[in-house]
Amino acid sequence: MQRLLIRRLVLGLLIFTLAVPAGVLPAWAQDKDKKKDQQPPPPQTTPGFSISVTVPVVNVDVVVTDNNGTYIKDLKKENFRISEDGTVQTITNFAPSEAPITIVLLLEFSQLGYQFFTYNARNWAAAFLGNLKPNDWVALESFNMRPNVDVDFTHNRDEIMQGLYQMTFPPFHESNLFDALSDVLDRIKDVKGKKAVLVLASGIDTFSRMTLDQTLKRIRETDATIYTVGVGEMLFMNQSPGAFGQQLTYIQAQNQLKTFAAMTGGRCWLPRFDGEIPSIMQDVTQSLRNQYSLAYSSTNEALDGKYRKLKVDVLAPDGGPLTVLDQRGKKVKIQVYARQGYTAPKSNVDPNSK
Repeated sequence: MQRLLIRRLVLGLLIFTLAVPAGVLPAWAQDKDKKKDQQPPPPQTTPGFSISVTVPVVNVDVVVTDNNGTYIKDLKKENFRISEDGTVQTITNFAPSEAPITIVLLLEFSQLGYQFFTYNARNWAAAFLGNLKPNDWVALESFNMRPNVDVDFTHNRDEIMQGLYQMTFPPFHESNLFDALSDVLDRIKDVKGKKAVLVLASGIDTFSRMTLDQTLKRIRETDATIYTVGVGEMLFMNQSPGAFGQQLTYIQAQNQLKTFAAMTGGRCWLPRFDGEIPSIMQDVTQSLRNQYSLAYSSTNEALDGKYRKLKVDVLAPDGGPLTVLDQRGKKVKIQVYARQGYTAPKSNVDPNSK
């Protein structure tokens, strides 16, 4: 009798278990799963954060001439010394630069100077084109109230010439040089390799949004070489001595053109006669084709975004003065063209943060 009772009890439990619908669990099973769900997740390993400081590689293009303007070639790495803020750096890369030219022609296209400035800028730009080679890149940008890209980078000089022909009647008197130069430098910021800007302008700025100080700061950040040719010298040299205000305006314009070029290792020309133009345009291209490309890793590892001054000296291999003789065997002075400094990269990490 007892055995029969036990069998009935087991059979009842079996029937009850099979009768429970799928997915419905007894309370104890639900409680067990709830406890399982409520368990804290396993500890996760927090990834480590490390700051990788990369010492910037500074590239410096250098042109060396004598005081007669003759380019000095066949110099070696040992002939150059670079100082950054007075500290001599170790040159790691050196080579004569043979890369194709990448250059922007930036022309003043304004009614200033009775359109005489525009006339010179357009004609002198056309004279420059004859010095380019088939693999060189050239673009055309003009400016008055605002900058305008007339022809984008091309190997085809005829496209640039056509763009020049279409520049006939300037619509404004304004000449916003600062805005235009900053615009060009922004456009070519990511262009790799050797690049340059040839500015054909009076140097006068009427009312750019950019100030002179802001423009100089922008120039300190560029690795492009700026060459400037003043298009107003012939007009201003004939000004009446009594036009004191105009003379001051042009003196300031001259200084601005000279400064833009000197800061980047370029050169400035202020021609007074059309006959000077062919040799000037040849000098621009020869400067670019006779550059020495130097590079070094700065000993100053601070990523502080500050401007650092550069000085390039040309020496004899033993560290003494380099002696250069002209065709007559007479000693000549050496002129070195290189950018005056660069702006160090800036870290996004706050050194005072914890």
